[in-house]
Amino acid sequence: MIELFYTVLYQPLLNALIFIYNYLPYHDLGLAIIILTIIIKIVLFWPSLSAIKSQKALQDTQPALEELKRKYKNDKEEMGRQLMKFYKDNKVNPFSSCLPLLIQLPILLALYQVFFSGLKLDAATGLLMPDQINYLYGYLQDIYRITPLNTMFLGFVDMAKNHNIILALLTGIAQFFQTKTLSTLKPPIKSKGAKDENMMVMMNKQMLYLMPLMTIYFGYTFPAGLSLYWLTNTLFTLVQQLIFFRYKKKIDLKDAAKPKTA
Repeated sequence: MIELFYTVLYQPLLNALIFIYNYLPYHDLGLAIIILTIIIKIVLFWPSLSAIKSQKALQDTQPALEELKRKYKNDKEEMGRQLMKFYKDNKVNPFSSCLPLLIQLPILLALYQVFFSGLKLDAATGLLMPDQINYLYGYLQDIYRITPLNTMFLGFVDMAKNHNIILALLTGIAQFFQTKTLSTLKPPIKSKGAKDENMMVMMNKQMLYLMPLMTIYFGYTFPAGLSLYWLTNTLFTLVQQLIFFRYKKKIDLKDAAKPKTA
């Protein structure tokens, strides 16, 4: 399984990164990471958009869902049937938003390995370590067996080093806005029987702040290259969300303006 992981994910991603780096002017590794991230996001564009649509649909149907849960709170079996009927009638799949995350997780793990192990250099020569050279394909292996690798971004940020607080903070801020644009925070409900919904509102609010804090921690702990990937990935997703929400708002306004037939 480990060998399959390295063959299918780690090795192609390492070679893609080095290939882009090799043909960039000034051989800027940070720019190579940004380009690779955008390519990955384009490949995963439709699954990612599908997840955004599903998450937004779940947000929009949340009040009706909570009403169903309150109505059948004493009959779990009937609640399950009604929830399944509700999802089917409203064409909402509560699990579809998880698919892109499941796809991206092994890619993120492979990239972590690329930045953590794949970019380790010999301190004396600046060359990639021999065990990493062996993962390169064909002519890239021939080139970087004798050519030092420049791990700098814009000449002053080392992508192979940990503890870059600036990139970690920027990634956390981007994560906050990306989560905020997707979540609808409602004030606590004071009506009788709204305990479960109030708890959900509080959990959503906690996640809004907890996720960015976790992002900052991991971004600071991991190599800067991974933080740059995470930052670029989050900004791309944020822009994708904003465009989709604007488009959806226009569609909703057009539908609302149409005369209703009897």
